[in-house]
Amino acid sequence: MSGAVDLSSLKQPPAGASGAAGGGDYAVTEANFETKVLRRSVQVPVVVALYSQRSPGSVELVRTLERLVGESGGAWDLATVEAESNMRIAQAFGVQGIPTVIAVAGGQPLADFQGAQPEPQVRQWLSAVVDAVAGKLPGGETPEEAPEDPRFVAAETALEQGDMAGAEAAYEAIIAAEPGNEEAKGALRQLRFLARAQEIPETAIATADADPANVDAALDAADLELLSQLPEAAFERLIAVVKRTAGDDRTKARTRLLELFELFDQAEPFVVAARRKLAAALY
Repeated sequence: MSGAVDLSSLKQPPAGASGAAGGGDYAVTEANFETKVLRRSVQVPVVVALYSQRSPGSVELVRTLERLVGESGGAWDLATVEAESNMRIAQAFGVQGIPTVIAVAGGQPLADFQGAQPEPQVRQWLSAVVDAVAGKLPGGETPEEAPEDPRFVAAETALEQGDMAGAEAAYEAIIAAEPGNEEAKGALRQLRFLARAQEIPETAIATADADPANVDAALDAADLELLSQLPEAAFERLIAVVKRTAGDDRTKARTRLLELFELFDQAEPFVVAARRKLAAALY
């Protein structure tokens, strides 16, 4: 896998990147990916575990890795990434399924595996990763992270405790005090999307496909596709609705599509392409 994935887009968090996802000592988001993964991997290999709270098997794998890293004596480090809350990380690695585990060394992906694995196989894979980089990493000091903003810490703590309303209120308070705070705006957009999308039944896509005239069903299906790491499919679905509707239905689909665009770095090629298709559909 080495050299096949370009992680340069994650060296800096995008405008509005959310630091709200995940929890625990090993949790990594887009906001701290550069420090906790890319820079740390100059010293020791970092095992990045992309998982979903919706997948019991992936949660169990993360627990296994957290236990094993504690036994490793510092031979490797762990970064756990909640994929649904950190879509750009999953996309950068080209993740096709959850869980996916990738070893990063010297800032580059080295090896990976997909799916839950028995502990003996995980131990064997980790041993091979450590052996592969022995004596080859440049080392150096890992830069300390800047002190965290206590307002964001309060919002993240509320989210970790399941208090969605409290987290939303915390981000809204930051924006009220600093209308130009893009980090808070981005975090609030992601929080509201997750709150909405996590309530959608898994049958939403089938329902929308069976009744193409149902605009509300199409909106739910697009949210679920985005939550499932399929942004292009979500965009295409809503663009198709814009093409075949008019009036309030068209406005509803267009508004939702623009909201979904805002969850990503606007320079992402698939966002740029979708914006062009939307413009063509409108005019």
